[in-house]
Amino acid sequence: MPPEKSKIVFFDGVCHLCMGSVQFLLKRNRKENLYFSAIGSEVFCSLIPKDMVPKLPDSILYWKEGKLYMESDAILQLIRELKFPWFLLFGLILIPRFLRNFVYRWIAKHRYSWFGKAEVCMMPTPNLRKRFLD
Repeated sequence: MPPEKSKIVFFDGVCHLCMGSVQFLLKRNRKENLYFSAIGSEVFCSLIPKDMVPKLPDSILYWKEGKLYMESDAILQLIRELKFPWFLLFGLILIPRFLRNFVYRWIAKHRYSWFGKAEVCMMPTPNLRKRFLD
């Protein structure tokens, strides 16, 4: 994988909250250096060891330069890639991880009932297609 594609957001392709998060990131990623791929895609399977997959959350994961971030750490690392004022939310890192992850898991557990589930993955516009990996 080329180094310019070393920041990859893996997401649940049928979750409306996850797809909304992807669209939010696409609009606010100041350097346009984030790439996107569905959890379970070929890219995902090529980067993530098979024995690790069952232990991972199925909502949003962030692969950044060879390191996999999950739960609230993934969200906070992604916030750092956003334009002002959004990147200021990185200050939430001061909240203990166990509290941040509790909130993250609670939202992730209820995301389908609150936000719904799509029957198919979103199709990016031709302009955005270059930021999506298969």
